[in-house]
Amino acid sequence: MMIKLFNWALDKEKERRVSVLQKVHLFKGLRRNLLMKLLVDLVEKEYEPGEVIFSEGEIGKALYIILSGSVSITKKCGETHSVLAELPAGSYFGELALIDQMPRFATAAAVERTTLLIMYKSYFDDLIKGSPAISSRVLLNLVGLLSAYVRKNHEERN
Repeated sequence: MMIKLFNWALDKEKERRVSVLQKVHLFKGLRRNLLMKLLVDLVEKEYEPGEVIFSEGEIGKALYIILSGSVSITKKCGETHSVLAELPAGSYFGELALIDQMPRFATAAAVERTTLLIMYKSYFDDLIKGSPAISSRVLLNLVGLLSAYVRKNHEERN
């Protein structure tokens, strides 16, 4: 833990990372010091162009935040894949995995060299138990997001 904190203290990119986290709807309303605390524990991982982050049908295990690069979200339709979205830096995806562990609806792959911050469900579960200041805000934002999804789906059907 001390090494992790030491490396974090020397990290020159942490201001940029916090700036990205401030734009993620899920973390809206969290003070800067809480975002810094959150940043220490998120996992950072790089993906090469075309590398699959997760595949359609896999059990969801994490939320992903794009620090740099871009990610394509595709859905298999017969023998081909339809592009549902191409997400730029600052976007996030996979947030429903924080709530349940259902199979992924689509496949996510790096379009170019991409760096992601990853919040695993196990970390999120620990956060709920151990950090009420962060977890209550994140849960409220998650409920708001789910409410927006339900409303959008309802509007599209009517």
